[in-house]
Amino acid sequence: MAGQPVNYSGQGFSLRGDKGRFVLPPAFRKAVAESSDDRILCLAKHDRWNCLTAFGLSRRDELANQIDREEERAIRLGQDFDRDLRAMQLYGFSELPFDASGRFVMPDHLAELGCMDQGVYFQGAGSFFTLWNPAELYRMGTGWEGAQAACRKLEAEAAAKGKKA
Repeated sequence: MAGQPVNYSGQGFSLRGDKGRFVLPPAFRKAVAESSDDRILCLAKHDRWNCLTAFGLSRRDELANQIDREEERAIRLGQDFDRDLRAMQLYGFSELPFDASGRFVMPDHLAELGCMDQGVYFQGAGSFFTLWNPAELYRMGTGWEGAQAACRKLEAEAAAKGKKA
């Protein structure tokens, strides 16, 4: 399946667990594994939002075309476009292994860039998905109400489950 387009949808939540690991939700875990022919999560800072962006290895094949489209659009609109900077942003992702249960260790530099601490909210976004510190997501304005509501619900469920353990 690697090399074929993958669409990520849905939501999930993970508290930081033992050994500082987070757990990739099952729906995302399956899609990433299938798109990578392995269990490799690609993770980078989102270029506009205060969160991280994630995808499977198959998306690498789409990045050059994405840069071409963005450059053509900028030219059409008479805007500046720094192709080298955009390439660094898109190709600067880290490849993180995750186990069969979806557990992965987030590197410190990415945790810092994404303001990640104790909990991560996952939000599907088509060809990628985002990872949010709930506090950062709650600061987003109009248009984010659905994701914010889902995050609140999943965060409360995870906290209640954590107290029972």
